[in-house]
Amino acid sequence: MSGSGPRPSTEKTETTATTEEADGSPSLKRAIGPKLLILFVIGDILGTGIYATTGKVAGKVGGALWLPFLIGFVVALLTAASYVELVGKYPKAAGAALYTQKAFKVPFLTFIVAFMVMCSGLSSASAAARAFSGDYFQEFTDAIPATLIAIVFIVALACLALRGVSESVKTNVVLTAVELTGLAIILGIGAWAVMSGDGEPARLTEFESSGTGYALITGVLGATALGFFAFVGFEDSVNMAEETKDPVRTFPRAIFIGVTVTGTIYVLVALVSSLLVDHRTLEGSSGPLLEVVKAGGVDFPPKLFALIALFAVTNSALINIMMASRLCYGLANERVLPKAMGKVLPRRRTPVTGIVFVTVLAIGLVSTGEIEGLGDTTSFLLLCVFAVVNVAVLVLRKDRVGHAHFRTPTVLPVLGALTALVLASPLADRAAEVYIRAGGLIGIGVLLWGLNKLFLKLRPEG
Repeated sequence: MSGSGPRPSTEKTETTATTEEADGSPSLKRAIGPKLLILFVIGDILGTGIYATTGKVAGKVGGALWLPFLIGFVVALLTAASYVELVGKYPKAAGAALYTQKAFKVPFLTFIVAFMVMCSGLSSASAAARAFSGDYFQEFTDAIPATLIAIVFIVALACLALRGVSESVKTNVVLTAVELTGLAIILGIGAWAVMSGDGEPARLTEFESSGTGYALITGVLGATALGFFAFVGFEDSVNMAEETKDPVRTFPRAIFIGVTVTGTIYVLVALVSSLLVDHRTLEGSSGPLLEVVKAGGVDFPPKLFALIALFAVTNSALINIMMASRLCYGLANERVLPKAMGKVLPRRRTPVTGIVFVTVLAIGLVSTGEIEGLGDTTSFLLLCVFAVVNVAVLVLRKDRVGHAHFRTPTVLPVLGALTALVLASPLADRAAEVYIRAGGLIGIGVLLWGLNKLFLKLRPEG
């Protein structure tokens, strides 16, 4: 830990207490301690990505499924280090948008970054809803339309988010334990297969691309960009800074532990999946880990694993709805969005307007694509944001704050920015629909920016 000056005597009040805003309106409740935050970060990262998109990553890269997840793990650690420094300096909600504004002081850029983060959360929640209504749910019944299931799923999670952050985060803890159990089952099946001499180790070095050089590189980059969807989530946690006890001390450990634990699990799960199931079979399933269970030679009930997977994707969607609504709250307090977006329920202390707003948008996104397209859209939007955040941490080195905080080595944000840009570029072979969807979302953001500026001009605040 390094600092830029003595810790002010008021820091405990600023970082641990529950207070009211300057105008007397209720603030968010600080209910998240260190252990709860670690579980929150792990639960935020785990879920839809590994449970639903593993097969699509295999379709891009082939049997060497572990490689994109290993690269994604390194890229995630680089950017996580930048987020840890910034949330330590500025323990406020709004995350990337707050850091962008402080670094560049360009309101338009701030709004676009904020809108991209919000849309990434909503596309991620939509991918989770699609995964929920896919092969895992169909293990029980296929009589209900998938879109209807996805919509009801989103609405139910919004109701939970309205009850309160404590209830939501405690639910997250339970769901995190369930999804970790599911991945432990996969790893146990893999260990049994290895000891029994089952599986095809030769698959682990096979690549889908029959070519070499450029074709092989773009194939691996495309798989890594999609696989990176499994790592997103750690950036969501910084939007809970105003609901965390002593965030300056709590966040570094929580984020680094969360990314390391999930990254290790992902690489191991990818190894087991490729060892036991051909990549073409994985690619054709929206429940690829269910294929691993069925092929593992262990008498484990597929329906029970499908139920575990449903809990896992539920966790992903819940946290993304929480993140997006808190982002609305933070942006409203920064006057980037209308003040009404920051309205908090007096008794529950939850951002009611933000939750309703993001729920409506999520319902709209549910019908815009399948799991792969929505997951890749999430990754693309966040990789663009991560490039900006990694540059922002360098720019903000000149901004001194009155308390000690984590400082990442300079080389890490430099590498983080470069890797994020490469994975967001056309070098990463991704479908055109991803760019079209992302472009459409950014276009909506530009329109909303213009409307918000007009509203502020007509009704300036005193």
